Amino acid sequence: MPQTQRQAQVDLYEELYTRFRWHVPERMNIAELCCARWAQDDARIAIHYEDDAGHTASVTYRQLHEDANRLANRLRALGVGKGDCVAIVLPQRPETAVAHMACYRLGAIAMPLSILFGPEALEYRLQHSDASVAIVDQAGLQNLRDARPNCPALKHLIGVDCNASAGSADSGLLDWPAELASASDQFTPEQTAASDPAVLIYTSGTTGAPKGALIPHSAIIGNLTGFVASQNWFPQPGDVFWSPADWAWTGGLMDALLPSLYFGMPIVGYRGRFSPETAFGLLQKYGVTNTFLFPTALKMMMKAFPEPRGQFSLKLRAIMSAGEAVGDAVFNWCESALGVTPNEMFGQTEMNYIVGNSSQRWPAKPGSMGRPYPGHRVAVIDDEGRPVKAGETGEVALNRTDIHGDPDPIFFLGYWKNPEATRSKYTGDWCRTGDLASVDDDGYLWYQGRADDMFKAAGYRIGPSEIENCLVKHPAVANVAVVPKPDKERGNIVKAFIVLTPDTPRAPESDAQLVARLQEHVRGKLAPYEYPKEIEFIDELPMTTTGKVQRRVLRLLEQERSAAA
Repeated sequence: MPQTQRQAQVDLYEELYTRFRWHVPERMNIAELCCARWAQDDARIAIHYEDDAGHTASVTYRQLHEDANRLANRLRALGVGKGDCVAIVLPQRPETAVAHMACYRLGAIAMPLSILFGPEALEYRLQHSDASVAIVDQAGLQNLRDARPNCPALKHLIGVDCNASAGSADSGLLDWPAELASASDQFTPEQTAASDPAVLIYTSGTTGAPKGALIPHSAIIGNLTGFVASQNWFPQPGDVFWSPADWAWTGGLMDALLPSLYFGMPIVGYRGRFSPETAFGLLQKYGVTNTFLFPTALKMMMKAFPEPRGQFSLKLRAIMSAGEAVGDAVFNWCESALGVTPNEMFGQTEMNYIVGNSSQRWPAKPGSMGRPYPGHRVAVIDDEGRPVKAGETGEVALNRTDIHGDPDPIFFLGYWKNPEATRSKYTGDWCRTGDLASVDDDGYLWYQGRADDMFKAAGYRIGPSEIENCLVKHPAVANVAVVPKPDKERGNIVKAFIVLTPDTPRAPESDAQLVARLQEHVRGKLAPYEYPKEIEFIDELPMTTTGKVQRRVLRLLEQERSAAA
């Protein structure tokens, strides 16, 4: 029988939520929990690695632990100590996990940075963090070198798989294999408190400079209820995890890599570009049972392979999705085509995994963000910090304590060198997310968009998610972003930027007809004021490195066009 867990309609939510209690040790370390305690098993696989050139490898927890010790010894010799920042500019590969574990054992702060960052993005983060060492592979090396002259605190670069010319004597680049070969695989770790900083992740934000969210060791514990629940009670025997989410971001690090290692299970790391073909190929090859896939990725997979089980042998038993609303079109495809009810999740870097679904334990409502995960007291609040009524829109917020009055370990420590921004994140004991939602009578949250994504058109308050979900159901639409276009009479009109499927015919006459069909498609399903009065076809949408549509870029484009008209 297809694994569509909604059919059972089991609802254990109240029991799970009310009985849960946090148990956080006073002293703890992510590397001990995610690596060292599994290292005695010589055969236990930590990472299956593959790249787009066909290279493969499998790394055991013992190998990961010993290499982390070697790197920790070398970093200590380079002057890295407790509380110092180490930049990790690496993609999904075993060395990324080694670098993280080495930093944690040192009591240092791991600062993951995307290989997609250009010199300016790297320069800001390296300057602001005072990182003294950066670990990088060939993909990010040139941009890092371009940024380095303006980063006086950055004393050392360690290169992973960098070519011979890059490692020449005058490059100042230390060679990863040589550094590790010269070091002992024994290391006495620093003793760290649960509240000590472990990770520094810079949030992209929508306005102003990126802010560095400082994450404590305890956050790995705070993540667990959401991870276990959204992955249908992970781990189970034979579980294998994979996600295309970049390990340099919260979604890849805290929702995939670290929790998989925490439970001593294997995770697949793939170094290459995402495509539906690659995704299904990896799922089949490694017998992946659990995954985190952004809605954007699921949309691409749905359009490319409407009936994937006819072409691929899959073992999927759980899908978590986050970053955008999944929408019922993708939700229904996951159930019918993959046999898995997707568990939507909501969180952010500052407090991750706070709301979501677990379809085997409580019913999932298509399109809903879910309910607060056990251990997290979540509300939808107004500007004064008061919970709004059911059905009203407000801002999603998390309380410092759970329903029993115990501190919630999920919280970030604060923004690096920015106490004012840290203070403004809170209203009393409520930590604001900047995301809007409503809550229904059953306690399910319904995403309404970022506060800065909402807009008014002809006096109506518009959220893009519902319109985008409606449009993507049309067979010609691969992806879509809805933004306001300034209009003198109405204030704004609804505009849709649409990426068409590859097989959709294009010509001036057919484009005009398609626009009319798409408008009618929405007009017949949503409120009259929600249909897109203007549609523009583009080759690709602007996306963040974490797979979120950058509506802000398109909104600014329309503002510039309007000003120039």
